[in-house]
Amino acid sequence: MTGERTLVIVDGANVVGSVPDGWWRDRYGAAERLRDSLVTYASEGIAGHTGPVELVLVVEGAARGVASVPGVRVATAPGSGDDLITELAAAAHGVRPCVVVTADRGLRQRVEAFGARCAGPRTVRPLPPPRGA
Repeated sequence: MTGERTLVIVDGANVVGSVPDGWWRDRYGAAERLRDSLVTYASEGIAGHTGPVELVLVVEGAARGVASVPGVRVATAPGSGDDLITELAAAAHGVRPCVVVTADRGLRQRVEAFGARCAGPRTVRPLPPPRGA
């Protein structure tokens, strides 16, 4: 593999859905909040991959249209987000390290076939502190 930056692909729907914070009332806004929280990871990296990394947030459905920001490229899936994530992982195969952030077991199997490493949603979205803490 070349010395290119690690590609970190975030399964937006899966990661947003990992914390029951009312995201279902505003899926678009939840995707924007996730995107904004990812900016730090783009420069600092994630566990096992020092920054900077190339960070891609894949969105679908009601989150379509969320814009990219410096440090986080938003890729809108025309259909299945899992299909787009798999395509991105396949394109990175043998070229540079790739990490897919998701808890979706089926997607994990698909991208691991292309040499991608997988990490759970807590990698980029820690649980909020308990109320009153």
